[in-house]
Amino acid sequence: MELKMIELATGANSGMVNVSEAVFGVDFNESLVHQVVVAYMAGARSGTKSQKTRSEVRGGGIKPWRQKGTGRARAGTIRSPIWVGGGRAFPGHNRDFSQKVNKKMYRAAMRSILSELSRTERLIVVDDFKVDAPKTREFKSKLAMLGVTDALVVTEAFDEYLYLSSRNIYKADVTDVASIDPLSLVGFKSVILTQGAVKQLEEKFA
Repeated sequence: MELKMIELATGANSGMVNVSEAVFGVDFNESLVHQVVVAYMAGARSGTKSQKTRSEVRGGGIKPWRQKGTGRARAGTIRSPIWVGGGRAFPGHNRDFSQKVNKKMYRAAMRSILSELSRTERLIVVDDFKVDAPKTREFKSKLAMLGVTDALVVTEAFDEYLYLSSRNIYKADVTDVASIDPLSLVGFKSVILTQGAVKQLEEKFA
C-alpha cells in the first residue's frame, strides 16, 4: 500500500511512501472504535466527587427536642438530609470510571482509525516536521503550506520546540508516537505524520 508524501519545505508532492496494509488498510470497525474511545474518555475522569452522609456530618448527636408535646414535627437529629447543614440522602463518593480494554482490542481500534484516516484522505505524510525556534508563526506557516488549520502533528520523538509553538493555536496539537491516543486521532480533521512516525506506527500496531 502506498501513501502520497509531501515535502514540507515546498508543499509539493515528493512521491509515494510504502506503508503496511495491516496498519493503514484494514476495514473500519465503528463499534470497536466507539468502545475504545469511550473507555479512553472514561479513564480520564477524576472521579473525586465526595459528599457526606448524615452519619459523617459533624454534630447532631442529641435529639433537638422531645418526641411529643412541643407541637413541632418529630426530629431525631439536626443533621437529617432535610435540615440545612445536614448530610446528603444519596451522596456521591470517590469512584473509578475506568473501563477494561484488552490490548488486542486497542491495537485493532488504532489500526481501524489509521486506516479510515487514510481512506478519507485525512492523513498527511510529510518528510519531516520541525521548527527552528518555538515560534507560533512558524508553526502556523507550515500548517498553511499543507492547507490545513485543524490538525494533529505526530512525530517520532518529542520535540519541545514543536510543542511550545503549537500550544497557543486553537485546534492544533503535537504528540509523538509513544503518546498517541485514539481520542486525538478522531478529534482532528487532519492528522500529519512524519515519515519516521509512520515506521514507528507500523512497528507498534502491526
